[in-house]
Amino acid sequence: MAKTSSLYLASLEPTTGSLFISIGLMDIMKSRYEKVAFFRPVIKQRSKVDGDINFMQEHYSLKQNYEESFCFDVDEVETMLSSDQGALFVTKIIAHYKQLEKDYDFVLVEGLPRSLFSATLDFDINLHLAQNLSTPFIPILNAKEKAPRAIYDEIKLEEEIIQNSKVEHFCTFVNRVHPEHISAINHLVQSNPTQNMNFFLPNNKELDTPSLQEIKTALNAKMVIGSESSLNNVVSTSKIAAMTLENYLPRIKEGALIIVPADRMDIIIANVVSFYAKSSPNIAGIVLTGDLTPNKTMMELLENFHVVELPIMSVSTDTYTTASKVNAVRSRIRPNSVRKIALAKGIFESHVNKEAIIQEIQETPKKIMTPMMFTYTLFERARTKKQRIVLPESSDERILRAAEILLRRDVAEIILLGNKKEIEHHAALLAIDLSKATIIDPESSSLKEAYAQQFFELRRAKGLSLEGAQDAMVHPNYFATMMVHLGKADGMVSGAIHTTGDTIRPALQIIKTSEADMIVSSVFFMCLETRVLVYGDCAVNQDPDAKALAQIAAASAQTAQQFNITPRVAMLSYSTGASGQGDAVDKVRTATELLKTAHPELLIEGPIQYDAAIDPDVAKTKLPRSLVAGKATVFIFPDLNTGNNTYKAVQRSADAIAIGPVLQGLKKPVNDLSRGCSVDDIINTVAITAIQAQGIQ
Repeated sequence: MAKTSSLYLASLEPTTGSLFISIGLMDIMKSRYEKVAFFRPVIKQRSKVDGDINFMQEHYSLKQNYEESFCFDVDEVETMLSSDQGALFVTKIIAHYKQLEKDYDFVLVEGLPRSLFSATLDFDINLHLAQNLSTPFIPILNAKEKAPRAIYDEIKLEEEIIQNSKVEHFCTFVNRVHPEHISAINHLVQSNPTQNMNFFLPNNKELDTPSLQEIKTALNAKMVIGSESSLNNVVSTSKIAAMTLENYLPRIKEGALIIVPADRMDIIIANVVSFYAKSSPNIAGIVLTGDLTPNKTMMELLENFHVVELPIMSVSTDTYTTASKVNAVRSRIRPNSVRKIALAKGIFESHVNKEAIIQEIQETPKKIMTPMMFTYTLFERARTKKQRIVLPESSDERILRAAEILLRRDVAEIILLGNKKEIEHHAALLAIDLSKATIIDPESSSLKEAYAQQFFELRRAKGLSLEGAQDAMVHPNYFATMMVHLGKADGMVSGAIHTTGDTIRPALQIIKTSEADMIVSSVFFMCLETRVLVYGDCAVNQDPDAKALAQIAAASAQTAQQFNITPRVAMLSYSTGASGQGDAVDKVRTATELLKTAHPELLIEGPIQYDAAIDPDVAKTKLPRSLVAGKATVFIFPDLNTGNNTYKAVQRSADAIAIGPVLQGLKKPVNDLSRGCSVDDIINTVAITAIQAQGIQ
């Protein structure tokens, strides 16, 4: 089969999960191709923004504009077909598609469900378009409430239809399969093989459950208390609060949306109190009906309650009309549905053989590496041999949110340190699921005394007393580091609320460096638009001497290689080659010689200026015979001042993603976070730590 540069997926009916499948496929394509386009030949209405196109553009930062992403709406298609303009309709779509094919490396095409077109249409419009676009076709079947035999028969029927349409059948996705039926349907397929690959995805209630944001949009509600960021909570059920307080309270359910007239302050206050009470169910939010707002005194009281936001909205409709509208809201995966996106990707990754899809596409290997490709690769590698990563800063909301996504995407086994009840209560307030995490409280753990004794033995020669060792083990960073040292965890990530010193000091005292004279240093992975560079050391060593600088370079090259970046090492200075003089450039020159002697297998250049290291045109002038100049991948800065300022300048000016600092030189992986880190920073750092741990075992 020739190289495939596009795929066309479509379903017969709505609510089959086309966007869910598109997300999984787009993740695969974005990990292999620099430029991927998303195309819907036909959308529902031109006057209304298409949800799937909007999601793809926002979540994946696609370079195409909205108008490039579709050609017609349903009404226009039916008018053209009824006017015997079918050929013109197809011709225009082909022209549109060919332009995308020219401008992009891969085009993912998603059709509208067949049932959304007029019943008078006597052909499957998606198969017709796939045939004319010469694009492999992926049908999506809805298995909800269907028995395994019925699912199998539908797969076979669809295969026959596609074959008769002279369309290349790429594979079949069967969505919403009852989890208990997956084994049976797999057995049927193995016993009576189909002609194409099949992937079976289990039904998941949470993906079908609307979020507060979706309900707010459907009701055209106004926020009374809370912000848009608090509307990710899913609504498991809705409940009208019309009873007296004593009868109502026992009926509160976890994840419920409470619909209540705005003048029932007794119910409203009871819900707020219940939300913060540890033993009560956590509601998702409150909708106040009747176009009323609590008076100023009550509003001040409610606002003072909010440590973690409990969203409260208001609508103009009455209670029962509002309840009917809420029940009619259909769930969608939206760009801001962080938890649903993580869950959807986790389900897809667990049930789909992505390598089989890639092999079928027969893509040509690319030298380009985008940030999304890099982070995708991180997750894939971390998942191959899951590691236990301990996070000692469980009191930080970002850590808990990152932990949930890591668990959902099956990247690592997560250990949280802290009081179990407090962590679970905090998670409940944030409406996140940490049930798969291991939670250990250093203060009450039976391991505390053994760890203190171990620490005492390690440091007694340095003057540490047993009492001092016992005091240290109450500190979560020391406890976590001892877990890594003794093999109870494979790596540690900290720094969201602790200083770099608080993270590195225990590691130096307990884990120690991999060699006696080795120094601990760091790198940043700088993810530019089409490549990933390694910068070292921009975070730890203030002014390393020549020997230390050579060690940093060797460790950075090793780190690059560990993450599939071919190391071409540039030892940076203000001078290139032999032209410069002075202590600073002499230090780099000496470090370069030490590095070449110790590691003759590496490609190394130095001293070299940054422009000569990265720009091929400059390199031709300054170092025309160099194997590194103009194509360096590992950049070693002479001191912390230069490195830290440079990485920040590149990060802000080039809109690069900086992942790190990643520590190197320790016997086991411990990594430091910035106190201004985002949830994504934490997720990426945990994945990197897991991969480092894989390399040690």
